[in-house]
Amino acid sequence: MILSKLKTSLDSPVSYVLGKDTDAFLLNDLLGKKIKLSWTGIIECVKCQKHTKKSFGEGFCFTCFQSAPEASPCILRPELCRAHLGEGRDLVYETTHHLQPHIVYLALTDVVKVGVTRKTQVPTRWIDQGAAAAIILAETQNRYQAGMLEVAMKELYTDKTNWRKMLLNTTGEEVDLSEEKWQAHDQMPSDLANFWVENDDITHINYPVLIYPELVNSLTFDSQPNIEGVLTGIRGQYLYLDEKNVLNIRRHSGYEIAFNA
Repeated sequence: MILSKLKTSLDSPVSYVLGKDTDAFLLNDLLGKKIKLSWTGIIECVKCQKHTKKSFGEGFCFTCFQSAPEASPCILRPELCRAHLGEGRDLVYETTHHLQPHIVYLALTDVVKVGVTRKTQVPTRWIDQGAAAAIILAETQNRYQAGMLEVAMKELYTDKTNWRKMLLNTTGEEVDLSEEKWQAHDQMPSDLANFWVENDDITHINYPVLIYPELVNSLTFDSQPNIEGVLTGIRGQYLYLDEKNVLNIRRHSGYEIAFNA
């Protein structure tokens, strides 16, 4: 099995699938059971499928990391997007993915953070981040506009998630995302104000976690090729094993593994 990010569905709790086709496993059914993931030593580039000794970004070989549109700088920094100017690593990709409606949102991970995603990726993006709840601030016409709005919101909110605190479930239950949204409205740049969304609906997300630990220990295949333990939870793109150990599946995209349950 070549690892890729877990497929999700917004159920209660979230449904998680590892793998695809005949090698697909509904992880929710394996909660409380022992699983084992063994890395074969092979890393396959998620773009060109060539074998690589080291993975860059989220599963790219070095060449694709430098040239693939999926790894362009504006993936992490939307304000750098130039698709609206007819520029980019691949104009077909830019048109399909970046010249599309985008959402600017607030998500409650470990704290309230601001983020950007393509409209079609709601609520998948929030689940992948491990957000407990999220609310839409604005809907823009393209990625660049969303990025500029996000930059303005960074005066109030971080755009980063502390993954350890998120996995420990330290989110503040007292946070009112609707109230936060309208405080953010005061920071809205006048030239982007027409993208604001009035709807205050909040999406709450429940994860399949049997018990949240007090400490977490991150595991990687690079240092431990064979990883096993009782599956005690799943949040974001992380598996909890024996409560305290966590494995980031998305970080290992392109790694070939054998999976046993």
